[in-house]
Amino acid sequence: MAEEGASIVDVGGESTRPQASPVAEDEELRRVVPVVRELARELAGRARISVDTRKATVAEAAVDAGATIINDVSASLWDVAARSGAGWLAMHMKGEPADMMSHAHYDDVVSEVSSYLRARAQAASDAGVREIWVDPGIGFAKTTAHNLTLLRRLDELVSTGWPVAVGLSRKRFTGVAASGREEAPAPLEDRLETSLAGAVWAMLQGAAIVRGHDVRALADAARLVGDGVPA
Repeated sequence: MAEEGASIVDVGGESTRPQASPVAEDEELRRVVPVVRELARELAGRARISVDTRKATVAEAAVDAGATIINDVSASLWDVAARSGAGWLAMHMKGEPADMMSHAHYDDVVSEVSSYLRARAQAASDAGVREIWVDPGIGFAKTTAHNLTLLRRLDELVSTGWPVAVGLSRKRFTGVAASGREEAPAPLEDRLETSLAGAVWAMLQGAAIVRGHDVRALADAARLVGDGVPA
């Protein structure tokens, strides 16, 4: 990933996709910490390591092992970032991974997500976190319509002043866009074009970070866009 142009490599030991089951803390530590430690050594000066976790203990251990960003789906670990000096990325989600899609109800998804993230980012800043990003949580307690609305109006989130991160690579709604059928999204291997199109759109709207699985294609697109957006 680093060789293909990634500026940040994200490490997680617990899936938070819809319907995912939680992982015990000891098991998550076992999965994550050795990988973070080795990557931090191998990629020193080439790419930053972020840890994707909802657990304070895992975040603390990963930072001790060399991670410099906490990628926080729960948007609740700013105190860990403040104590450790790590950067903190707050994502919007409602409910838990196992039941999040039952919470996909909004009067105005953009204003509700923006309000939530502004409040969390401000709390982190007040606590002393110096490096903060906000993530609208594409696909997390969001329908296809919600995801597309958030993308179309991403500039409204960018205008809050907090750097925005967007992760949409290969998610279900990119498969829906590829197939044109909500009930039959294209398979994962056929979602590159729509994932890349969404990432480029996010860059053009001012996203500070875009996350993706197809690193070389995304890094090439970022260079073309010309904003130096990390992939």
